Amino acid sequence: MRINTNVEALNAQRNLNVTGQMYAKSIEKLSSGLRINRAADDAAGLSISEKLRSQVRGVNQAIRNSQDGISMIQTAEGALNEAHDIVQRMRELSVQAGNDTLSAADRVAIGDELTQLRDEIDGIASRTNFNGKNLLNGSLAVAQDTGSSDVVAGAAVGAGTIGSVDVSGAEAGATYALSFTGPDQLTLTRGSDSVAQTITIGDNSQTMNFDALGVSFNFVGTDTAANIGGALAGDEIVMAAGNSNAAFQVGADTGQTISAAFNAMASTSIGGGTSVSAAVGTYAGLTTANTDADFKAAADTLRDSLDVALQDISAQRSELGSVQNRLEHTVRNLGVTSENLAASEARIRDADMAAETVAFTKAQILQQAGTAILAQANQAPQSVLGLLR
Repeated sequence: MRINTNVEALNAQRNLNVTGQMYAKSIEKLSSGLRINRAADDAAGLSISEKLRSQVRGVNQAIRNSQDGISMIQTAEGALNEAHDIVQRMRELSVQAGNDTLSAADRVAIGDELTQLRDEIDGIASRTNFNGKNLLNGSLAVAQDTGSSDVVAGAAVGAGTIGSVDVSGAEAGATYALSFTGPDQLTLTRGSDSVAQTITIGDNSQTMNFDALGVSFNFVGTDTAANIGGALAGDEIVMAAGNSNAAFQVGADTGQTISAAFNAMASTSIGGGTSVSAAVGTYAGLTTANTDADFKAAADTLRDSLDVALQDISAQRSELGSVQNRLEHTVRNLGVTSENLAASEARIRDADMAAETVAFTKAQILQQAGTAILAQANQAPQSVLGLLR
């Protein structure tokens, strides 16, 4: 018999340590509800579940994006509903103005009402906005990527390139020119009204943010501020004029977008060759000194313009309604996708509580038994005392 090395106690201690680790892991899984709490629990499973989790969160955000897109479309379509009513009233007045039962003074009064209605169409176009973005004046423009813009993604600048361009807040149809004053002052000037903003640039990769003008772009590369500014000097950003689109990110991955056209709906933009604004201006410019034939000819021209305007507004509302319907289907589909992805991720990462309870009970019993046996093993050397009596 030996007393310096109690092999039985060491064996019991080793097994008790193993059981203790099993017990601790079971407690961790039962308390967290997760089968995988760290990469060591299941390295491959963790990698797969994190990708699924990324997809789930991306899809859930895409659902919110789609719902925001629906709200944006509803805002524009609601305003166009009122514009439709206004144009219908204007056409009614144009029909009335062609009737010879009216005096010249009556027809002048009609012109006054037409002017007010035209101005309200312009008011609706200028005031209708969603989250600070005007929807009906054509300002949701994008930078031309046809060679007319110098600042586009991928364009070479000094020893680097343009990474991305954001012109979501820029003015439709405007041209923005860059100029540089050494050693680090870069200026962007809007050509339509000469409004400018100057920022201080640094060396290497950075974002050139002209927030006052609604323009920003990234420089990617390694170069000095002087070289970057010098390379950008004289470059232009040319905006699309008139009609423009809004792109809604409706998926978790790049390229999963749906676009909706938010056309310019001011009186100068609707009505065809002779816009509503021009036709109303011609009619309203007549006075009591004009003949009945003058009023009737102006009313006929106005009526033709209003017919085209009604078609323009109807086409815009139809476009927005179609995209809204599509977005509503997208939201429902994304909801199903999110549910299925979450279920897949849960099957990999979540703990089976019944199985873990069994494992926990087993580990608990083994730990209690191991503790008792270790106590017995520690008592064994005391039997040597009987030999010393």
